[in-house]
Amino acid sequence: MRTIAFLTGSRGEWGYIRPILKKIIEDPQLDYQLIVTHMHLLPEFGLSVREIENDGFVVHEKLYMTLDGYNNQTMVKSLGILLMELSTALGRLRPDILMLAGDRGEQLMGAIAGGHLKIPVAHVQAGELSGHIDGIVRHAITKLAHIHFAANEDFARRVRNMGEEDFRIFVTGAPQLDELVEGQYTPRQELNRKFGLSDKEPLLLAVQHPVTEEEEHLNDHIIITLNVLKRVGLKTVMIYPNADAGSLQIRKALASLRGSNIMLFRNLPREDYLGLMRRSEAIVGNSSSGILEAPTFGLPAINIGKRQEGRPQADNVINVPYDEERIYQAIMKAMSPEFKAKAQNCKNPYGDGKAAQRIVEILKDITIDNHLLNKRMTY
Repeated sequence: MRTIAFLTGSRGEWGYIRPILKKIIEDPQLDYQLIVTHMHLLPEFGLSVREIENDGFVVHEKLYMTLDGYNNQTMVKSLGILLMELSTALGRLRPDILMLAGDRGEQLMGAIAGGHLKIPVAHVQAGELSGHIDGIVRHAITKLAHIHFAANEDFARRVRNMGEEDFRIFVTGAPQLDELVEGQYTPRQELNRKFGLSDKEPLLLAVQHPVTEEEEHLNDHIIITLNVLKRVGLKTVMIYPNADAGSLQIRKALASLRGSNIMLFRNLPREDYLGLMRRSEAIVGNSSSGILEAPTFGLPAINIGKRQEGRPQADNVINVPYDEERIYQAIMKAMSPEFKAKAQNCKNPYGDGKAAQRIVEILKDITIDNHLLNKRMTY
């Protein structure tokens, strides 16, 4: 039996890896180990490790790493703590393959640890672009990883252009789309009950994360977005940002929402979040959900600022800067019948919702030997 270890530190990559874990559980030739860290273990961000455990997954390691302060210095120091903890945890677990997902710093620490411990590193969503430090981190993971899972051929080509050998690269699609296509989300009637909505009541979904390079502007940015959401006046479900540098500034601004049309949540179960995407009129902010997942539901996305700069986009996306009037007009456009029809007919460039099974078959069959572990440049 081959054992695959997964590292997750945020709700974002949990959505990437959960469909793969479910397929592994169904396969008698595979087993898994789950290493949980960072945001999942923080009460301030909803203690989402409980959601993981409530879903029936066994958490094999809980690695506490996060220093208070939520600025660039504490962010780097926290990653250093994680790297030290990972060397011990992986030494205990001794997996056959370490699976990483996305572009966050915790995943980079996993790639460094895995490579030095001679554990093959597999990377989901290789070759994509992101608009800030995460994009640099993603490509650094590519140079450390041994197996690359790309969402489409364009991303795979970028990995090849970075000098990676062809036998390491697989076009699988993005696994976080699988649960959307399979209907694994909370039904509308149950959502209405949970969130106190009438059946015909329009709803917005909002998520705004800090961009670490824009730390000095983050307070202004979140105030602009909140002012627009209040002006629109629709009931809005807003979710806490991630725990990167600048998170504290955003969370302080969100504390002023009491009594407004905006309902604030530290975290939501994955099924509820997907159900809200399917039910909402639009998603507003700078989350990758608007780019990667929303097209599958035909959901209009108002993408604010530069966080998702460079990512391929479907016809559901409206890009705007941090300008109150332009964001307001973008929301009005997104809710128009013409734009809704356009979004409903868009094609998701990130896959067909059948990625997890493809990934599992590769993890099961790939040969683990020195040829896999000893990387060579193709130029």
